[in-house]
Amino acid sequence: MDIKELKSRLSNRDLTRRQMLEAMTAVGVAMVAMPVLPKLARADEPVSYFTWSGYDTPEFYPSYAAKYGNANMPIFSDEQEAFQKLQAGFIVDIAHPCSGRIEKWRDAGIIVPFDTGKLSNWGDIYDVLKHINTADQGGQQWFAPIDWGNTGLIYRSDIVTPKEESWSVLWDEEYKGRLSMGEDITDTAIITGLLVGVKDPYAMTDEEIVKVKEKLAAQRDLLRFYWSDTTVLEQAIASGEVVAASAWNGTLAKMNEQGVPVTWANPKEGMLTWCCGAVLTSNAPEPEKAHEMIDALISKDAGIWLINYGYGHSNRTAFEAVGAEKLAAIGLPADPTKHLENGTFSKDNKRVEDLQAMFEQVKAGL
Repeated sequence: MDIKELKSRLSNRDLTRRQMLEAMTAVGVAMVAMPVLPKLARADEPVSYFTWSGYDTPEFYPSYAAKYGNANMPIFSDEQEAFQKLQAGFIVDIAHPCSGRIEKWRDAGIIVPFDTGKLSNWGDIYDVLKHINTADQGGQQWFAPIDWGNTGLIYRSDIVTPKEESWSVLWDEEYKGRLSMGEDITDTAIITGLLVGVKDPYAMTDEEIVKVKEKLAAQRDLLRFYWSDTTVLEQAIASGEVVAASAWNGTLAKMNEQGVPVTWANPKEGMLTWCCGAVLTSNAPEPEKAHEMIDALISKDAGIWLINYGYGHSNRTAFEAVGAEKLAAIGLPADPTKHLENGTFSKDNKRVEDLQAMFEQVKAGL
């Protein structure tokens, strides 16, 4: 194959990657000298959904899976990692941040609004979640709410006897080596900020960040580990390796299913409420399929699966279908309307980069 034929076949997209590399080697063409060709959509190209561990399953997007099969689902451990990868050019169609990051992601130019007219399930979404934070800024929808719940304090009720329902349990030296804290600073900094009495944990001053650092440093050697994978946390609680931790509703559900004696506490400093959802990325290769995926994620069937998994869902018909008993088992009300209207949801954190840098120092013992 000569260079002319190689260029022709590249233009027609009829070379496999292996054939391309072999042909380029044969004609002496270096990879760095070749222009990057645009990716063309194919009918069988799966949508890419950048999400958290545990959500990478077809039960989370049933109607899309039934039509197209499994999606491509790369995983991130926290939203800062996802943000940095997208800023660096990581190509996916949809990502799964929480509502407190909408403004930051939009300002960075890594997401674009989507068309709610293409979503058959949009009318079943709780209205308060459609407008959360800046989800519908400028009359355009930038965020499709999906999962929501609380970050609360969970502890083994057969082992731990707290003096009071407070986040301070996670600093109790009596349980040294058997405590766990979330590795996501967007929760952990807020919890610690509430405990040390900062004025606004989403806009801390330099002095308040120092206070939070000191408190986290005092906790570090008391912890069994910082958790980022809920499955690891749940196994540790079930075995007694961990007796108290910050956790999401899903962990409560798993412990109840396994018959592990736990208490889901409402700390006096405040329980965190969160809502996460889907955003359409600015470089999405498959925007039409992305809309179908978003529609699948907010459907009743997806909601039933998610609630049984242990979290709240944005679709009101899913709540009605599951029933009050199951909802009580995961610490959610049968009718969440008032809870959602009055909840203190996480919001854009003005100091998240500073907090992340501070937390890395804490973990490193600096």
